[in-house]
Amino acid sequence: MNGNKINAVFYAESYHPIQAGSIDGTDIHPHDNAIYRAHLCASAGLYDPFGDPKVIGDPYCTVFVGRLSRHTSEDTLREAMSNYGRVKNLRLVRHIVTGASRGYAFVEYETEREMRSAYKDAHHTMIDDCKIIVDYYRQQLMPGWIPRRLGGGLGGEKESGQLRFGGREKPFRAPLKPIPFDDLKRLGIPPPPEGRYMSRFQDPSPPRRERNSVDREGSQKRDVQDRTHKRSFVDSEDRYHKRNSLDQEDHSHKWNSVERDEHYSERTSADRYHKRSSLDQDEHSHKWSAVEREEHYSERTSEDRDDRSHNMSSSRREERHHKRSSSSRSHKRSSKDRDEHTRKSHKHSDHSPRHERRSTSCDLSSDLSKVG
Repeated sequence: MNGNKINAVFYAESYHPIQAGSIDGTDIHPHDNAIYRAHLCASAGLYDPFGDPKVIGDPYCTVFVGRLSRHTSEDTLREAMSNYGRVKNLRLVRHIVTGASRGYAFVEYETEREMRSAYKDAHHTMIDDCKIIVDYYRQQLMPGWIPRRLGGGLGGEKESGQLRFGGREKPFRAPLKPIPFDDLKRLGIPPPPEGRYMSRFQDPSPPRRERNSVDREGSQKRDVQDRTHKRSFVDSEDRYHKRNSLDQEDHSHKWNSVERDEHYSERTSADRYHKRSSLDQDEHSHKWSAVEREEHYSERTSEDRDDRSHNMSSSRREERHHKRSSSSRSHKRSSKDRDEHTRKSHKHSDHSPRHERRSTSCDLSSDLSKVG
């Protein structure tokens, strides 16, 4: 046998009690009484999957949650399952007499996408220290379904002696012995899908919603509308890209012209700057030469002023000296004159009494003459 089949598995798309009791899906005889009971129920049509009045909601948006703790409440389960989408409805199955939890529940989501998210990500997560299993709603979506209470179902524990294969938890193994195709066809059991086996690490996809003729027509119309919309969108994209390319070309041309203008303006500004700098340098040198000339002239004028001041000071000193000398001479003269004057005055004073005496003597003589 092919060695690749050792780890290959496959999943049941429809339910048959005899096949569910087989590890590789090739058994043609029931091997326990529960399978026989489930086969009788399926053959006689004693079970109606749509006859349960408690079942409400959309089956394509509902997941089955099993192996829950007996202490898990609706609130705890709702909080845990709300991590994968918006929970629309939740039903925790309880015992009809005692009201205790039976360890499984059904959770309905708002959309099918949220249901698929929970189906993919919530499987084998922990709620109240229990590893739960999550599966799609097989009661209404899997053809020929028989529940566990009637001997059917899927999974189970090895200790119970009633293992059921074909589900997500315990898939069928690829058969290693020859497949009895005729017997399987006679019993209505689907044969293993040779050449289309899967790996254990691959999850089977839940069944999708079937579309009726109206839905098909509507979907066809929507497809036509989508195709026309896509064509128009593609055409608009083409026009947009063409317009974009033309705009880019115009923009690049404009930018080239702008760059040329900027380059020309930069060159002209650089030329103007160089000319202005040369003129500024010339003016600066001229200013500096003028300043130097002014400084030289100021230095010369200061020297001339110094010379003039020196000359004037010397002339003033000479004038002062002449004035002083003249004043000294005049003072000497005046002192001499005063001396002479005083001398003369003294002399005059010496002669005046004599004259007076003479005058008086003359007068006396005249008077005597007159008398005589």
